[in-house]
Amino acid sequence: MAKTTEMMDTARAAGATDAAGATGAAASDGSSAAAGRRAAGEASEGGAWDLAEIRAQFPILSREVNGHPLAYLDNAASSQQPLRVLNRVERYLRREHANVHRGVHQLSAEATEAYEGARRSVAAHAGTTDPSEIVFTRGTTEAVNLVASSWGDAFIGAGDEIVLTKMEHHSNLVPWQLLAGRTGCDLRFVDVTPGGTLDLDDFDRLLGKRTRLVACTHVSNSLGTVNPVREVVNRAHAAGALTLIDGAQAAPHMLTDVAKTGCDFYAFSSHKMCGPTGVGALWARRELLEEMPPYQGGGEMISDVRLEGSSWAKVPHKFEAGTPNISGVVGFGEAARFLADLGPEAIAAHEGVLKRAVLDRLDEIEGLHLYGPREERTAVFSFTYGDIHPHDLSTILDQRGVAIRAGHHCNQPLMDHYGISATARASFFFYNSPREVDALCDGLALAAEVFGGIA
Repeated sequence: MAKTTEMMDTARAAGATDAAGATGAAASDGSSAAAGRRAAGEASEGGAWDLAEIRAQFPILSREVNGHPLAYLDNAASSQQPLRVLNRVERYLRREHANVHRGVHQLSAEATEAYEGARRSVAAHAGTTDPSEIVFTRGTTEAVNLVASSWGDAFIGAGDEIVLTKMEHHSNLVPWQLLAGRTGCDLRFVDVTPGGTLDLDDFDRLLGKRTRLVACTHVSNSLGTVNPVREVVNRAHAAGALTLIDGAQAAPHMLTDVAKTGCDFYAFSSHKMCGPTGVGALWARRELLEEMPPYQGGGEMISDVRLEGSSWAKVPHKFEAGTPNISGVVGFGEAARFLADLGPEAIAAHEGVLKRAVLDRLDEIEGLHLYGPREERTAVFSFTYGDIHPHDLSTILDQRGVAIRAGHHCNQPLMDHYGISATARASFFFYNSPREVDALCDGLALAAEVFGGIA
């Protein structure tokens, strides 16, 4: 641990901060945010990042796995939840549970306020002042499917073009393939440079008169690349196209400012930002939501129903058919408030120092190949290590309590682009420590010993 700690101390002394190329928005209430930062782990004197206090709020981080302290480095797949979120969900389930909207009794009113209060908190995290632009979904995947099915079926036809990139998660690829099958539209794909960034010259070549939508990830879940989404949006709009940004890997690390980003749709998930699984959000410009037909039919999304036909509820409820995941939404809202209280700048600063420490340590490992750029990236590291299969790496690391992910990361076209089938991926969050950087590197050294050297 001493080696990584020394590296991180040196970086902090140099005033290293790294917002990962993000657009951000400050918490709306400065006094409550300051109090929240102290409650979330920031020392009251000097504004130091009190990692021990922060980690203490995540019960799972204190457990052991296979006789070793857990080093949870699978945050790009799903983050852990703090006591604040767990307790808020428990309080809802124990004391406030009822169905939302329409009920006139006390419990229904309390549940509705908790649900809509969460919408306001998630809206603030997204950077919109209009909570009705937030549609709750089951996650980023459903949010993209909603746009592809509702907007796509209504406004895309044969010969129209949708521009994607070769680094998209399957969640931002397969829905558009399904739309192409239904409508006859064409999909085009922006190339990725050898350094793991978008080829913007290729992007310009692909934009044309038939381009109707550009769908792009904000942050690559495999490469950690932070894409220049504002530039992508500007070029797409200049060509007359709308834009959808997959923010699943960006929203946990920054207060996303959709106004500054300038996009038309933005999708993100709760479970990657310290909230419950099975819930997420779609932000969209209100005028687009007004134009789009419902995604699903049933209760809640209607205004009036007759045998001859129905009329729809106002947005966002038009897109939230049936009884929602109320407890999940309540936890999502609390997670958004928790991150806001920690402060996006403080989160980015700690993750930036961790990122540089990991890069320095991985550089020292002969035979390890890291994918993605050196700059303009988050603390997500996909790599191969000689001829050791990523699944074997993950197994050996797990024996030492280090949790990473191995596989194609729902990025098979990107793996094909690099001529590989899988990588190992270690992904860090604000609660990770220098000890966990060392645990990762020590585990990789053990893997080299087990497999008799690196080819």
